[in-house]
Amino acid sequence: MLYSANRPYTTVMKASCLTATALFLISASLLAAAEPAKPAEPTNLKEAFSQGKISLNARLRYENVEQTGLLDANALTLRTRLGFTTAPLHGWSVMLEGENLVALDGDAYNQSGLNPAGATHAVVADPETTELNQIYLTGKNAHSSLTIGRQRLVLDNARFIGDVGWRQNMQTFDAVVVQDKSIDQTTLTYAYLDQVNRVFSRRHAQGRWDSNSHLLNISHTGFTAGTLTAYAYLLDFKNSAANSCATYGASFAGAQKLSVPLKLTYRAELATQSAYGSSALNYSTTYATLEAGLAGKSAGVSLGQERLGSNNNVGFKTPLATLHAFNGWADLFLATPATGLRDTYVKANATLPAAITLLAFYHQFEAERGGTDIGTEFDCQLSRKFAKRFTATAKYADFRRDSLAFPNVRKIWLQIDFAY
Repeated sequence: MLYSANRPYTTVMKASCLTATALFLISASLLAAAEPAKPAEPTNLKEAFSQGKISLNARLRYENVEQTGLLDANALTLRTRLGFTTAPLHGWSVMLEGENLVALDGDAYNQSGLNPAGATHAVVADPETTELNQIYLTGKNAHSSLTIGRQRLVLDNARFIGDVGWRQNMQTFDAVVVQDKSIDQTTLTYAYLDQVNRVFSRRHAQGRWDSNSHLLNISHTGFTAGTLTAYAYLLDFKNSAANSCATYGASFAGAQKLSVPLKLTYRAELATQSAYGSSALNYSTTYATLEAGLAGKSAGVSLGQERLGSNNNVGFKTPLATLHAFNGWADLFLATPATGLRDTYVKANATLPAAITLLAFYHQFEAERGGTDIGTEFDCQLSRKFAKRFTATAKYADFRRDSLAFPNVRKIWLQIDFAY
């Protein structure tokens, strides 16, 4: 890449990244057309690399945000991930993945405080960045696996531990993860987290959390009625002490056939939490969720309530969750309010003509302590896969406040994903 005083580096970088992504998409389409026969198991490093696989993921997204008291945000961003994974050699393989995120106009939205020119706009937490997204060594045998390095990690439904995959720059962990399945129908996962690489990028003051955290998750699928999971998450962050906490809990989820093709679905979860490690807070509170619904061949509906408690003016914390998936897509409750949160919701899903999938929510939010009305929210998403490797998505979120402590927020997303 050549630098010119008359052509700023950032402009050249953006143009180069856009061009590179187009080339990647063309190359990937050509690669996808050929399905070579599976080669023999590698016997040396050269064969492990020559039989490795390239991965490519590109997402073009437009996000519009209208929020009380701020200028509208208009973020047109392109996120590209390019990776390579070696073929397993004696059960061991290496994965390397880079990530780039560019914006057409980076000052048309607030990049979580990273761009002063966008400070008066609503936040879209997709900062422009180029970084090493994943790099890890993994070994597997018949019953267990060991993964060391920077990696994705999602446990259960991502309510406590997730990769925040909705955001353009996903959350990853510098970690050691051990998974064992030697006990029939039981999966035991232990992880030590040394660093949390958050969606705000390494340029942000809170983009990296120094961690001394331990995760333990045990899941058993041997019950006819569903899956029982128990967990202990001991989170300690030196540079985010207020988010250090110890959470112990259990969940049960499953489905029962009522008729052909109708099923009863259900999920229940209960957890307790208190301060831990570097935290100077003094609190102890609980989390509970209950959901039940009916699911058919092409549609389903369910009713649920999630309660995040509060104690000593501290709300229940879920700092490593895929937060966008819970408590409304307007993202008003990424941190639980000091009075806690009660989210009563109806969820509906359906497969529409032309293979279009629909997902919709209606939320009613209240304070867990005191029961004050906070607001309501309607969310809707339409998506469709096409041409084998592409997915188009249109998504909408509309939060209307009942309390002046919160803004009205309306968001619209239009995006296309490519995965190879």
